[in-house]
Order: sequence, then C-alpha cells, then structure tokens
Amino acid sequence: MAPPIFGAGAALLLALSGGNGGVPNSPPAAESSPARLTRRAALASLLPVAAAAATSTPALADDGADPKKPQFRRYPQIRFIAALGDPSASSGAGSDAWGLWRDDPGPRGVYLRDYDSRIASSKNNVAPAGWTFRRDDWWLEEHGLIMSNPDELPRKRYDKESGEVVPYKRYVVTGDREVTSVLTVTEDGRWDLAKGTLYDVTHLPCRSARYTQPAAAATTGAVEVGATGTTTAAGAGASKTCAPPNADRKAFPVKPGAEMPPVAGCAKQDYAVLFVLGEEA
Repeated sequence: MAPPIFGAGAALLLALSGGNGGVPNSPPAAESSPARLTRRAALASLLPVAAAAATSTPALADDGADPKKPQFRRYPQIRFIAALGDPSASSGAGSDAWGLWRDDPGPRGVYLRDYDSRIASSKNNVAPAGWTFRRDDWWLEEHGLIMSNPDELPRKRYDKESGEVVPYKRYVVTGDREVTSVLTVTEDGRWDLAKGTLYDVTHLPCRSARYTQPAAAATTGAVEVGATGTTTAAGAGASKTCAPPNADRKAFPVKPGAEMPPVAGCAKQDYAVLFVLGEEA
C-alpha cells in the first residue's frame, strides 16, 4: 500500500499537555551539569511550540477528530531521530540508515574524560546507565558525551482498521524552531516531510556523530566522513584504533549547527537530530 498523500491539515496538529510536557526526567544529581541541562531546557521549550501548532483543528487519536484524517498519538516523553540527508531537501532516500532514541541519550551518556573509569573498566563495556558501548561503532554528542547507539527507525506500522502491516510510518517532528511537520518514512527507505526541509526540523544545538573503525585507517590513518558524506583525511600520524581516548576534549562543546569534531583513527558521520513528538495512531 502506498503512503497516502497528506492534506494541509495533516501536519502540525500535536500538542503536549499534562505531566512534564514530554520532558524526560532530570538526570541524577551526581550526573547533572550545565551541559546536561541544556537539552532539558530545549525540551521544556517545546511545550509552547507544540501548543501553537495545535491551534488548527486537532487530529489527535483521543479527541474525536475526523477519522479520515491522519491521527497521531503524543509520546509521554520526546524521542529523537538521527537522520541523514540533504538539509535543503523535503524528501529523499536512505531512511533505512536512520536511528531512533526512545529516551534522551544525553543523561544516560558518559563524558569522554570518564571513558576509562566508567566504560573501559566495566564488565563487557557496560555504561552505568545499562547500555553497552560498541568499540567499533560508537556515538558522541555536542558536549563530549559518549551516547548509546540508537535503535533502527521503525518504517512500517500495523493498521488496526485494515488489520494489515502497512509499509510506511508517520511521525510528528520538529527542530524546536519555526517548523513542526509530519515525517513519513517507508519500508524501502524513502522519506518525505509534509512541510519544510530536513534543516527546518533539525534541532541545531543537538549535534551527534557516529564514529567507526574504517578499513582504510589501518594503513592510512584516520578518515573523516562529513555531513555530506565526503571522506577526508583526519590527520597524519593518527592512531590506528578508533577509540574515545583519541578525541580532543578541547573541541567540545560544539556550536549549534557545526559539524562534530573528527577523532583520530575513526571514520565520522554527522547526523541531524530531530525531536519526535508523536506518531500516527
């Protein structure tokens, strides 16, 4: 079944209300810092953004909206998509390489300075928050926090009305700026925004990158893959092992919208971060 064509009223109709407004719980006191609280403030600011987006006729699953319109259910906590693509595009391919964090990975992360004591010295590279660090495939965010790897982004859903699994899934996404939109991703990896571009729904202060051990690094040193996918040398005489201790901690925090720093011995891929408010019911 092909994804339906969106009507003008299909997007921007999700409001956060009640509870903590979708803001994940604050990190434990021992882990709190100005860097960790930055994302907390950003998430809190989404309440008025989402409320403003709901000034049109709502399309929430529990409000008696027109059943012919797409209906969305809000998440109790905001989720995060790690996306790849042309920032100026409104559609494209490659969403099969996108990821999803169901919980904010920042408060669950480990600072680069604590890698040896909190991850490397632990049994089976398990971080204090319970996630497992992958030595050949790991992630950093803008404050120099090592994050858990995102899960694969679901790209199909079960349709209760038809009783069938449909080969697409729709999410309400925002960059916490001017645009909130409906994102459709399909089983074959295509993606489409009902409004705006990928840049418009990217949260610029949240930077993230994936660091992996490239085959070329064993003989030529580090390799960097930028946001556009371009591969460049990351420095002569670099370590042949892609590991967090190789990162330059002075390069953090990263400015909003800037690329993440290269790490000696690693291939790097920058990802855009999208806030996810809910999904099609």
